[in-house]
Amino acid sequence: MEKNRQIKLEVNLEETGTRLDAFIASLVPELSRSRVQQLIKQEESILVNGTISKNSYRLKEGDEVFIEIPGAKPLELPAENIPLDIRYEDRNMLVVNKPAGMLTHPTSIEREHTLVNALLYYCKDNLSGINGVMRPGILHRLDRETSGLLMIAKNDFAHRSLTGQIRMRTAKRCYLAVLQGVLGKDSGTIDLPIDRHPAQRHKMAVVEGGKPAVTNWKILERFEKNTFIEASLETGRTHQIRVHFSYINHPVTGDTLYGGKINKINLKGQALQAYKLSFANPETAEIITVEIPPDEDIKKLLNIFRAT
Repeated sequence: MEKNRQIKLEVNLEETGTRLDAFIASLVPELSRSRVQQLIKQEESILVNGTISKNSYRLKEGDEVFIEIPGAKPLELPAENIPLDIRYEDRNMLVVNKPAGMLTHPTSIEREHTLVNALLYYCKDNLSGINGVMRPGILHRLDRETSGLLMIAKNDFAHRSLTGQIRMRTAKRCYLAVLQGVLGKDSGTIDLPIDRHPAQRHKMAVVEGGKPAVTNWKILERFEKNTFIEASLETGRTHQIRVHFSYINHPVTGDTLYGGKINKINLKGQALQAYKLSFANPETAEIITVEIPPDEDIKKLLNIFRAT
């Protein structure tokens, strides 16, 4: 188990009136707001002027905030020698091409054969320990049936840097998707809030009052009944691309959860792939861009559409 880490912050005039949990989450990139709220509930993990406070406490100028981040606990999962398709690696991080059909994280039911199991074997002791659990630093995730690129942090330094880039939207994530139907415009933006579906809790949906979600897109190729697009994310909500395009009646091909139909080939998943990542190297600040070609399912679909 890692050692605890301590941080001290002082509130300036511009930060006066900010909620305690929001203040900490904005200044400590490795801590999500929900993780901050967990720590505030733990006695003496977060103190304001030496005393225990609440999430909703409104800060005053000169307040001193003390934060003790518990050392990460070992992740109790088997390390598995599963081959990884590594597209970039240095001493702080790597970029992995996840195949469709593989879970990113284990669940309470499925504890084996996930990307995390493979990374535990490959990274061995090089694990980031964010949010209280020592695990290979998964910074963002892909659905089981979505293939493509994921950034992995080997240490907390890289995790903080890359998480900050995602939060500030300087890290760019681009996807390829084959949609049902033909889009009229050549490009556009879908800016619609997303949250848990009110009736079907295993799904997400466009919900009034949900979390902000913004997807930019441009057409790469049109076909008689389908459209091949590139989509880039400004936010990273669960199932964001799938939900947004389903909402405008152009679901992703093969995405049966959100109204997409199975096409002429037996797809491994939906025709959606995270094909390009761009980020600043955590150590050198050099801009790194990793790009892969369309996966086999998308190539097969495109070849079929081009031949008809």
